Amino acid sequence: MTEPRRAPDAHAWDRSIGLWDAYFALAWTATLAFVCAADHPGWPARAVAAGLLVALVPWYVILGRELLQEDPPDERRALVYLGGAMALFLPSAILADGMRLVSFALIPQCFMTLRTRWALTAVTVINLVPLVGWALLWHPSGKDLFSSSLFAAVTLVFSVVIGGWIIRIIEQSWERAELIAELEASRHEVSRLSAAHGALAERERLSREIHDTLAQGFTSLLMLVQAVEAELEHDVPRARRHLALMAETARQNLAEARALVAGGTPADLEGSSLPDALRRLAARHDAEVEVTGPVRALPAGPEVVVLRSCQEALANARKHASSSASVSIALTYADETLTLSVRDDGCGFDPSAPTGGYGLSGLRARAAEVGGTAEVRSAPGEGTIVRVRLPVLPVPPVLGGAS
Repeated sequence: MTEPRRAPDAHAWDRSIGLWDAYFALAWTATLAFVCAADHPGWPARAVAAGLLVALVPWYVILGRELLQEDPPDERRALVYLGGAMALFLPSAILADGMRLVSFALIPQCFMTLRTRWALTAVTVINLVPLVGWALLWHPSGKDLFSSSLFAAVTLVFSVVIGGWIIRIIEQSWERAELIAELEASRHEVSRLSAAHGALAERERLSREIHDTLAQGFTSLLMLVQAVEAELEHDVPRARRHLALMAETARQNLAEARALVAGGTPADLEGSSLPDALRRLAARHDAEVEVTGPVRALPAGPEVVVLRSCQEALANARKHASSSASVSIALTYADETLTLSVRDDGCGFDPSAPTGGYGLSGLRARAAEVGGTAEVRSAPGEGTIVRVRLPVLPVPPVLGGAS
């Protein structure tokens, strides 16, 4: 047998030890019947051979069965077991020629428990020693010697063939077990990486959602608080209007937080069209909205991206533009695209400068998730344009009526 390698899974022979038991019992029974029915040698020699054959059964049950199920078999114990088995087999096979039938049960065990060279040595001894000893002890006729020699040669060839088959089965079993172990390890690794990727994607999604909703709302509240503090002494009506806007912004943030936890539609889109949601959003930022093209219901994905992109663009305008800058929002419905443009005439900024936040990168990531693009054009002193283009289902053609 080849060099033993350990694998985690059970092999074919571990699950079929009952078949080996049945095979051993069949070979043993046939041998005993053949020896008892033979005319030569005399009864005393046959009785000794039969006694040795009977002693082989407990030897197999006590040591052999357990050894055949080991993974891999212990070579030292294998040598002890096979040495004892041959000590019982060889004398009986020399006394009675028919005892050599039981070698068909012993030969596979040699290949299953020993390395290849030791197995071949044991098989050679099992096939040749009984023939030589029998010929020297009984001086058979030429015909009987020829038939016994032919039987020994056939048995030896059979031994090599069956041994090669057993070795291939064992090697293939090891290879399959190792492949299964590698596949299991790969599957667990893929599962772990998939879970990690899913967790990372969900973390990024939540980061963008929080940045585009709750963080923006809290920023608006802080700016409104500052405005109210400045207006309380000289413009109370305007301060009251800002307080009302603060309450509305707080309610909107609460609704967004609930929608975020529930994983549902954004609060601005709940039961409303996208243009209406943009108008409400624009009202909170003193912006104007222009909608062109045939307005139609779209899948939730593009509408959510447009709404969040608009929120981000308005937040950037409030951050980088002056307080007197005007902001305009344009939403264009085309047959296969939906375009959002947010323009302000403020002081602008450098889009390539690192910001350390989720704003612009999140804007582009959102658009890419639905197969769209996002671009930001701005420069210090030149205002800013944020444009998002998303692919949408084309408008179905209108079929003309029958004439």
